Amino acid sequence: MKVLVVGTGAREHAICESLKDDVELYSYMANVNPGISRIAKYKQGNEGEIAKVAKFASENNIDIAVIGPEAPLGKGIVDELEKIGVPSVGPNIEAAKIETDKSFMRNLFLDYKIPGQLDFEVFDNYEDISNFLDSYEKDVVVKPVGLTGGKGVKIVGDQLKDNQEAKLYAKEVMDNAMGGFAQVIIEEKAIGEEFTIQAFCDGENLAPMPACQDHPHAFEGDQGPITGGMGSYSDNDGLLPFLSQKDYNDSVAIMKKTLKAIKDKASPYKGILYGQFMLSKDGPKLIEYNARFGDPESMNVLPLLKTPMVEICEAIIDGGIKKVEFENKASVCKYIVPDGYPETKHSNEVINIDENKINALGGKVFYAAVNLKDENVYTSSSRALAITAIGDTIEGAEKIAEDACKHVTGNVYHRKDVATKEIIEKRINHMNDILKS
Repeated sequence: MKVLVVGTGAREHAICESLKDDVELYSYMANVNPGISRIAKYKQGNEGEIAKVAKFASENNIDIAVIGPEAPLGKGIVDELEKIGVPSVGPNIEAAKIETDKSFMRNLFLDYKIPGQLDFEVFDNYEDISNFLDSYEKDVVVKPVGLTGGKGVKIVGDQLKDNQEAKLYAKEVMDNAMGGFAQVIIEEKAIGEEFTIQAFCDGENLAPMPACQDHPHAFEGDQGPITGGMGSYSDNDGLLPFLSQKDYNDSVAIMKKTLKAIKDKASPYKGILYGQFMLSKDGPKLIEYNARFGDPESMNVLPLLKTPMVEICEAIIDGGIKKVEFENKASVCKYIVPDGYPETKHSNEVINIDENKINALGGKVFYAAVNLKDENVYTSSSRALAITAIGDTIEGAEKIAEDACKHVTGNVYHRKDVATKEIIEKRINHMNDILKS
């Protein structure tokens, strides 16, 4: 079977690794990913030029496409591939609105009475924004309606001082049509601990994966700007140290109701549904959905798969997906980034990765936003590579990952506190304080 993976980053590298032993692997990627290029026949090109991707798929008689990033989904890559008879693991342009149009997602929750909803309003003029925020007594979150690569969201008490500062940022989002819409969503700020659950979906059914927790802040101690993610972890029971089985089940129930609503309102959803939740005093609240694997969370769950990935892809396309099995292990993923990221001055520099020593420790490298030139790996201004380790416990996996990070050298940085005992205890104590309040 010929499988095409679209995308160039660590998420796509992890997808390719999960497939490589069972299929003839192809890749369409913007940059030459050192990991993917070793295991797939590839073409370098803009993944958003969906007609060219479809042409490549046709020329190579691809049987199944797996779509990694969200931007091509928003442009209708699945619909384009379907025209030439290539089914995809990924939602079509209508179903992908669950990520590409946040107002669609929030209104879906209202219309179908899906639990886990947050207070929200969608605005298209500053006067209404100002009036609303003058009278709203809770802290808020300001979000562009469309896609911004995970970097458009700003939160009062974090990047924004107060609701008055939120006004100015909301105006900036709207005036610049950030994310492609001259609109902005203002939501209540949910209080609790964030976590993610990803699920394989066949349009009717879903099979959930182990829960993960990301570390989105750039610097240690949860300081600095929000990034695409500096690392993440999962636990050996599929839960998290602060997340009960009931919390997990309630979150999956929200995702199941969403899946039915998308089918009714738009189109059957086939692919990966990523739910970002906040565990609050009142249970899980849905922060947002993504229409694809998380990055870095894909690198926590895919290495734990026991069910062959190719079988899962076929079940997504053909229907009848059943329980997917994972190893009862913990996983820790740590991202290596250029010094100063996200405002780095160290792009287009060579970094050295000793994969043999990393592998010997039990770690695994997943290459992200780098370029392979003349057998050297060059940074970009974004995240460079991720190192994932598997262990019987989070503590054991974290030690392996941290030791492995020492074998990447250059002007690079990583959060040494990702998944450490201290930061996890901080999460547990924070959740306990919220439940007691």
